[in-house]
Amino acid sequence: MKKFRRFTIKKRELARNFVENRIKYFNSFYNLKINRIAIKNTKTRWGSCSSKGNLNFNYKIIYLKPVYADYLIVHELCHLGELNHSKKFWALVSKIIPNYAKINKELKKIHIKLV
Repeated sequence: MKKFRRFTIKKRELARNFVENRIKYFNSFYNLKINRIAIKNTKTRWGSCSSKGNLNFNYKIIYLKPVYADYLIVHELCHLGELNHSKKFWALVSKIIPNYAKINKELKKIHIKLV
Protein backbone atom coordinates (compact mmCIF):
# COMPACT_ATOMS: atom_id res chain seq x y z
CA MET A 1 0.00 0.00 0.00
CA LYS A 2 1.08 3.55 -0.64
CA LYS A 3 2.45 5.63 2.17
CA PHE A 4 0.30 8.67 2.80
CA ARG A 5 1.73 12.10 3.06
CA ARG A 6 0.19 15.19 4.51
CA PHE A 7 -3.49 16.03 4.72
CA THR A 8 -3.76 18.85 2.19
CA ILE A 9 -6.52 21.14 0.97
CA LYS A 10 -6.32 19.41 -2.43
CA LYS A 11 -6.82 15.97 -0.88
CA ARG A 12 -9.70 17.28 1.22
CA GLU A 13 -11.40 18.70 -1.88
CA LEU A 14 -10.84 15.51 -3.88
CA ALA A 15 -12.38 13.50 -1.05
CA ARG A 16 -15.25 15.97 -0.63
CA ASN A 17 -16.15 15.84 -4.34
CA PHE A 18 -15.94 12.06 -4.39
CA VAL A 19 -18.01 11.57 -1.21
CA GLU A 20 -20.64 14.17 -2.12
CA ASN A 21 -21.17 12.64 -5.58
CA ARG A 22 -21.50 9.12 -4.18
CA ILE A 23 -23.83 10.27 -1.39
CA LYS A 24 -26.02 12.07 -3.91
CA TYR A 25 -26.24 8.88 -5.96
CA PHE A 26 -26.93 6.52 -3.03
CA ASN A 27 -29.29 8.89 -1.27
CA SER A 28 -31.48 8.90 -4.38
CA PHE A 29 -32.52 5.40 -3.17
CA TYR A 30 -32.93 6.34 0.50
CA ASN A 31 -33.98 10.00 0.52
CA LEU A 32 -32.52 10.60 3.97
CA LYS A 33 -31.98 14.08 5.42
CA ILE A 34 -28.31 15.09 5.58
CA ASN A 35 -27.31 18.09 7.64
CA ARG A 36 -23.61 18.40 6.84
CA ILE A 37 -20.79 16.42 5.21
CA ALA A 38 -17.26 16.89 6.54
CA ILE A 39 -13.93 15.52 5.39
CA LYS A 40 -11.42 15.08 8.19
CA ASN A 41 -8.09 13.54 9.02
CA THR A 42 -9.37 11.20 11.71
CA LYS A 43 -7.01 8.84 13.47
CA THR A 44 -9.22 5.83 14.15
CA ARG A 45 -12.29 5.87 11.89
CA TRP A 46 -13.14 5.84 8.22
CA GLY A 47 -16.42 7.60 8.89
CA SER A 48 -19.04 8.55 11.41
CA CYS A 49 -22.58 9.88 11.67
CA SER A 50 -23.98 12.12 14.38
CA SER A 51 -27.52 12.31 15.72
CA LYS A 52 -27.70 15.79 14.17
CA GLY A 53 -27.39 14.29 10.69
CA ASN A 54 -23.73 15.15 10.16
CA LEU A 55 -21.66 12.71 8.11
CA ASN A 56 -17.89 12.67 8.55
CA PHE A 57 -15.37 10.81 6.42
CA ASN A 58 -11.63 10.30 6.52
CA TYR A 59 -9.98 11.88 3.48
CA LYS A 60 -8.10 8.62 2.84
CA ILE A 61 -11.35 7.15 1.50
CA ILE A 62 -10.11 8.32 -1.92
CA TYR A 63 -7.32 5.72 -1.75
CA LEU A 64 -9.68 2.77 -1.28
CA LYS A 65 -11.03 0.52 -4.00
CA PRO A 66 -14.47 1.80 -5.07
CA VAL A 67 -16.26 -1.21 -3.56
CA TYR A 68 -14.89 -0.36 -0.09
CA ALA A 69 -15.44 3.38 -0.42
CA ASP A 70 -19.03 2.83 -1.55
CA TYR A 71 -19.65 0.47 1.36
CA LEU A 72 -18.34 3.05 3.85
CA ILE A 73 -20.47 5.79 2.32
CA VAL A 74 -23.63 3.67 2.32
CA HIS A 75 -22.89 2.50 5.86
CA GLU A 76 -22.69 6.05 7.22
CA LEU A 77 -25.62 7.22 5.11
CA CYS A 78 -27.80 4.43 6.55
CA HIS A 79 -27.01 5.64 10.06
CA LEU A 80 -29.19 8.64 9.23
CA GLY A 81 -32.10 6.19 9.16
CA GLU A 82 -30.94 3.96 12.02
CA LEU A 83 -28.32 5.35 14.39
CA ASN A 84 -27.21 1.88 15.51
CA HIS A 85 -26.18 -1.49 14.09
CA SER A 86 -29.55 -3.19 14.49
CA LYS A 87 -31.21 -5.60 12.04
CA LYS A 88 -33.12 -2.60 10.63
CA PHE A 89 -29.83 -0.81 9.98
CA TRP A 90 -28.28 -3.77 8.15
CA ALA A 91 -31.50 -4.19 6.15
CA LEU A 92 -31.08 -0.60 4.94
CA VAL A 93 -27.46 -1.26 3.97
CA SER A 94 -28.39 -4.47 2.16
CA LYS A 95 -30.81 -2.61 -0.14
CA ILE A 96 -27.79 -1.21 -1.98
CA ILE A 97 -24.99 -3.54 -0.90
CA PRO A 98 -26.41 -7.05 -0.46
CA ASN A 99 -22.94 -8.53 0.15
CA TYR A 100 -22.15 -5.98 2.87
CA ALA A 101 -20.97 -8.62 5.37
CA LYS A 102 -18.29 -9.90 3.02
CA ILE A 103 -17.12 -6.37 2.16
CA ASN A 104 -17.07 -5.37 5.83
CA LYS A 105 -14.94 -8.39 6.66
CA GLU A 106 -12.52 -7.65 3.80
CA LEU A 107 -12.29 -3.99 4.76
CA LYS A 108 -11.20 -4.92 8.27
CA LYS A 109 -8.24 -6.77 6.74
CA ILE A 110 -6.98 -3.73 4.87
CA HIS A 111 -4.02 -2.32 6.68
CA ILE A 112 -4.15 1.29 5.62
CA LYS A 113 -2.82 3.14 8.60
CA LEU A 114 -5.13 5.97 9.56
CA VAL A 115 -2.52 7.68 11.74
